[in-house]
Amino acid sequence: MKKVIVADDSGTARMFIIRCLQIAGFDGAQFMEAKNGAEALTLLEQGPADLLVTDLFMPEVSGEELLLQVRAQDKFKAMPILVITSAKNPAKEQELMQGGAYAVISKPISPSIMVPILEALS
Repeated sequence: MKKVIVADDSGTARMFIIRCLQIAGFDGAQFMEAKNGAEALTLLEQGPADLLVTDLFMPEVSGEELLLQVRAQDKFKAMPILVITSAKNPAKEQELMQGGAYAVISKPISPSIMVPILEALS
């Protein structure tokens, strides 16, 4: 069973992201939710995940800081990280990709946006 961590400070957004992932092919996955990057890091310490999906703007530890902290650990180098953002900023998107994001997805997200990205992972 695939393990997916979804980090977003909005419970509604986490629920919607999980639903999009289920429709996009992660239907049987174990989803673990985090309200911020610090909680996501704690979940990762409990065991590796197959995918990390994070919002960019969160309290305590942002999605960008989460990305950098995760990529600094060798054991997570191969784990895909999707960053979701409401800010359309090509320079920031490029910076996130260079920092180790597999993809940067602009809100609003939908299953039709997620499917090709997730298919490319398999």
